[in-house]
Amino acid sequence: MNLSKNFQEELYSEIEVTKETAKEVGLTEEEYDQIVSHLKRTPTYTELGVFGVLWSEHCSYKNSIKLLKTLPRSGKRLLVEAGEENAGLVDIGNGWAIAFKIESHNHPSAVEPYQGAATGVGGILRDIFSMGARPIASLDSLRFGELDNPRTKYLLKGIVKGIGDYGNSFGVPTVAGEVYFDSCYQDNPLVNAMAVGIVHKDKVISATAKGEGNPVFILGSRTGRDGIHGASLLASREFDEKSDEMRPTVQVGDPFAEKVLLEALLEMLDAKVLVGVQDMGAAGISSSTSEMSARGNVGMDIDLDKVPLREENMSAYEIMLSESQERMLLIVEKGKEHIAQEIAKKWDVPLTQIGQIRSDGLLKIYRNGKLVVNLDAEVLVLGGGAPQYTRESKIPQYINQVKQQQSEIDKVLQDNKNNSQNLLEKLLASPTIASKRWVFQQYDSQVLTNTVSISGDSAILRLKELPGKGIALTTDCNSRYVYLDPYQGGLASVFEAARNVVCSGALPVAITNCLNFGNPYDPEVYFQFKEAVRGMKDACLVLDTPVTGGNVSFHNESQKFAIFPTPTIGMLGMIDDLDLVMSPDLKNEGDLIYLLGNNRGETGGSEIAKLLMGKILGEAPKVIIEDELILQKTTLNLIHKKIINAAHDISEGGLAVALAEMSILSKKFGAIIDSENINSMAQLFGESQSRIVVTLHKSNIVEFENICKNNNLSYYFLGVVGGTSLNFKKFFSIEIDRINDIYSNAIKNEIDKK
Repeated sequence: MNLSKNFQEELYSEIEVTKETAKEVGLTEEEYDQIVSHLKRTPTYTELGVFGVLWSEHCSYKNSIKLLKTLPRSGKRLLVEAGEENAGLVDIGNGWAIAFKIESHNHPSAVEPYQGAATGVGGILRDIFSMGARPIASLDSLRFGELDNPRTKYLLKGIVKGIGDYGNSFGVPTVAGEVYFDSCYQDNPLVNAMAVGIVHKDKVISATAKGEGNPVFILGSRTGRDGIHGASLLASREFDEKSDEMRPTVQVGDPFAEKVLLEALLEMLDAKVLVGVQDMGAAGISSSTSEMSARGNVGMDIDLDKVPLREENMSAYEIMLSESQERMLLIVEKGKEHIAQEIAKKWDVPLTQIGQIRSDGLLKIYRNGKLVVNLDAEVLVLGGGAPQYTRESKIPQYINQVKQQQSEIDKVLQDNKNNSQNLLEKLLASPTIASKRWVFQQYDSQVLTNTVSISGDSAILRLKELPGKGIALTTDCNSRYVYLDPYQGGLASVFEAARNVVCSGALPVAITNCLNFGNPYDPEVYFQFKEAVRGMKDACLVLDTPVTGGNVSFHNESQKFAIFPTPTIGMLGMIDDLDLVMSPDLKNEGDLIYLLGNNRGETGGSEIAKLLMGKILGEAPKVIIEDELILQKTTLNLIHKKIINAAHDISEGGLAVALAEMSILSKKFGAIIDSENINSMAQLFGESQSRIVVTLHKSNIVEFENICKNNNLSYYFLGVVGGTSLNFKKFFSIEIDRINDIYSNAIKNEIDKK
């Protein structure tokens, strides 16, 4: 059928459109004028809504795309360039590929924590299986206000339960992540969800529409009014006193519906009936129809009367902007509709034809027999007609102010030398450092039986499709460093993620990123964004870890708080031999303990500085790129030659916390640290980058030192594994049972407080 011939062609608008109407859907006056100039007419109300969502910050990346294009977006392992498809795709050999991506669901989670987090997981999983990949892992990076605040406890409980319930019900293991607590996230928590899947390269499907006359179908749940303006307004503005009124814009998820949606889709791919697939995420039918059409240089006729609805009397505007969950847009090869229908019936998943492909690039949408949208798909999308801006930037005033307070941190820290044991206990009890057992015990980490380890610096999964091989996964970002120095913080985010992967014995191969920032129209925020991206770019280039895709989340602000700039990195590492996986736990009494890397003792932005000063101050730790590369290369070499027995990245809390964690994970061994190289509190608790603690048997010491010397890597003897206490000879000694109790129960104890 040809819908354009069966319906009245005169455009119909339900509501009069003006510049004020445009502002209500998130467009500026200039953008409205641009739309009118392009169309040479006033848009219909439904067209205006479509422009509103697709030109929103959340969908168009209008304030970030120019900078994102400076990141390395292609590489020898990448099968698609960043942004071309629903997720990144990395070649892992023998015909197989890993699909992975991270995205934010910050604003919905602040308004409705359970559903906001749950649908964040559901949406990122759909991005993975819309590529034809079966999801095998989920990760999350979470940021909250201080844990002693009642609102933080409310948000934490709801968000963690939403993530756990959705992932557990869908049947994907949640294997890794991170949780930070800082007051700047009080009103605006960050919920960054990452998903990973595996696919044979022959089964990859594109989010591209093609083939004139091919039918267009919706697969999955009915469409309701939930999620309308989720992308254009909720996710693209700051929080204010009216934010709670946006609760209806938060989608509602159904993990069981998504599970059968997955199985039906993958079976259709096996049956070779599909031409293209797109998840209906942000902006729903509006984004999926326009983006698929633009990629294929085609158009679509869409009859909204055919869309299965959950609610009566929905307008064209509401249907087009709905973000109801568990829906996919499919292009089916003409003549194979009956095969797709049979598969959908088998899995009891609704499959409804709503239109067909046209060859002229026009998107024609009908409702109640009337044409309500008649647009060139290209003008709507990123890379087409959507605006792209370069905003004003300037160095934030606070940066020099906090740098000048570095000497105060170091003085207060040294004055507390006789209080070092108490400081370690407080650090181990701080929610950012303490065990996240209360969180991860709510997640099923073992479903699908691919999980090798979740207790190391990164999660390790076996690949059943490639026996003996595996992948390492992590999410990382210390936003305090980015706040103090956006460039150095951007570098550190990528390098820390790579270090965590390396400490597990994996080679870093690619990243995905979720860039969480404040208002891009604020020149100081835009400076943070620009410099953090520059740091990420430099790190990715030298590591040869291209960016496979991701997400930008701006406007993470409220009337009281602006978040620290938080460029979260999701890192993928490859393991050629699972027998060479490394873990951080102390393993053998008598093993020697060494520090690899520098011994500078930098304390700016550290957890100890926050503990003593009450806020984030000082100079961010400096990343020396050449030192970092030498450290990672040498550590991998030591692991692969089986010279070391344990490896652990030094991060929050510094060397003292790293050694405490290694002892706690061992469950039986302490350590005696009697080294002339650890003389100051800054060396004990500082957070200098590019450092790893390793242990080795004394029989390997000659080969260990030769490898370090040949690679020009600094190394320092720290002490010996043994005993039942963590004994810093120059400072204090504390029983492992005590620090284990503090570390393991701190978060639960705080949550249980009335």
